[in-house]
Amino acid sequence: MTGAVFELPTELEIDADIARRVIAEFIRGQLRQAGFERAVLGLSGGIDSALVAFLVAEAIGADRLLCVMLPYRTSSPASRADAEEVVRRLGCSSELVDISAMVDGYYGRDAVPGALGSEGLEAAPLRRGNFMARMRMAVLYDRSVTWGGLVVGTGNKTEALIGYTTLFGDSACAFNPIGDLYKSQVRQLAAAIGVPDAIIAKAPSADLWPGQTDESEAGFSYPELDRLLFWLIDKRRSPEELVGKGFAPGLVAWATRAVAGAEFKRQVPPIAKLGPRTAGVDYLYPRRRPGSSRS
Repeated sequence: MTGAVFELPTELEIDADIARRVIAEFIRGQLRQAGFERAVLGLSGGIDSALVAFLVAEAIGADRLLCVMLPYRTSSPASRADAEEVVRRLGCSSELVDISAMVDGYYGRDAVPGALGSEGLEAAPLRRGNFMARMRMAVLYDRSVTWGGLVVGTGNKTEALIGYTTLFGDSACAFNPIGDLYKSQVRQLAAAIGVPDAIIAKAPSADLWPGQTDESEAGFSYPELDRLLFWLIDKRRSPEELVGKGFAPGLVAWATRAVAGAEFKRQVPPIAKLGPRTAGVDYLYPRRRPGSSRS
């Protein structure tokens, strides 16, 4: 199926109205369970964070949402403009925190070393990008204190499965409303809820360096990758069956390796079990239980 500004594989179509209702109740439930009424998220100008902003505003009201824009000095001005348009349409609170000084203070800039010394000046763009993601999340958790709200995640299912996410960076959050939506489904839901077409149509990018896009960097198209992951993960098809369905053997092999290799990013850190009841292993409770109410 081809939408007005995006391609949606037929097998990935969802009922957008039902998805919105389920996600809205999920958002309200997570906040209620943790004893919060507000939420904060990082708004990049991309489709994932834009969709989450619309979903949170729909679930709890725009007046309870804080969107923080966190550009680096090389970030795309167009991305910031798109983020500002989302804020304008929602009417929510927003802040701008430029992380350039934080990142440059560590790696250095213009041949002047930072805290890391001369080694930092040679850091590769991907290494810097991961550090940026962690600095952004550090800011969000700091602002969550002053705003009094939970940090909402903005990562999608495709990214989580292939590991296209930074551990303790963009993957860190209190809860994630779109973590079970493939990128193609994110586009469908974004169109249904009113995210601007310009955001839906533009090439997804982590904005790690000027001109960088997800698909050009990794060598895949999201509609094709989403279809493959749907059959591999949701439908439990083997790699051999996927090749039989017409997927390129190279892409099948790459995706299978990527999913397996990223497993550590999808799990909490393992604990060496010594006692009879271990936190996170066999001492498990809901986030909210009697006696845990916030004072």
